[in-house]
Amino acid sequence: MVDNITLLILTFNEAPNIERTLKGLSWAKKIIVIDSYSTDGTLEILNSYPQIQVLKRKFDTHATQWNYGLEQVTTEWVLSLDADYIVTDELLREIQSIPIHSSIDGYFVRFKYCVFGKPLHSALLPPRQILFKKNKAKYIDDGHTQLLQVEGQSSYLSSYIYHDDRKPLSRWLWAQDRYMVIEAQKLTETPASELNLGDRIRKQKILAPLIVLFYCLFLKRGILDGWHGWYYAFQRVLAEILLSIRLMELEKRQKQNI
Repeated sequence: MVDNITLLILTFNEAPNIERTLKGLSWAKKIIVIDSYSTDGTLEILNSYPQIQVLKRKFDTHATQWNYGLEQVTTEWVLSLDADYIVTDELLREIQSIPIHSSIDGYFVRFKYCVFGKPLHSALLPPRQILFKKNKAKYIDDGHTQLLQVEGQSSYLSSYIYHDDRKPLSRWLWAQDRYMVIEAQKLTETPASELNLGDRIRKQKILAPLIVLFYCLFLKRGILDGWHGWYYAFQRVLAEILLSIRLMELEKRQKQNI
């Protein structure tokens, strides 16, 4: 099975993460990386791996970036990874056990979120469909991120991927602010009837940060993770506060333009 898989990764200034991710991918025959013109040591690290093909493309949206990467794949299967994902040995063995001519067209994988390398009991990350047949798949934009649409039958793998982002807090804040501008626009422009419960709560601005704090610490058992759990909870609360501020700002501007 693994001989018929191309790994696809997006990068932009991922030097704090990409080496750790690649060390767990020595089994891969081919890795395609779409880089958005990194300015740190990312490209030097990538170029030290012979099975990696690096293509540069100016970033516009996540969906178009991923779809561009899919166009470069020639194998039947794709394993799409963020630059801070760690493929565990358990997940690799499970992928190796999948029949070559599987009737399943895509597989979802669950995550363990890591804070400074420590896996948390739980997190807000939903399962993501990362292993799929290329000809059955297409990415679409969804707010600041993307959704993968796979035609056919999907299933779940039982093993986990570790999400272990070691980039500095300043980079995280920069990214979250950019994301929340897009999220605010999405929440404002989408009819309330088409928003899920979580997005309707986020649109209220005041409640969401408080609910996220309680959810992360108690419902997701983050309080059992010590300061790592508090760190993650504070991150998520801060992201929601940024979204609330951006929503207030956007609503004020819209009223001024009426």
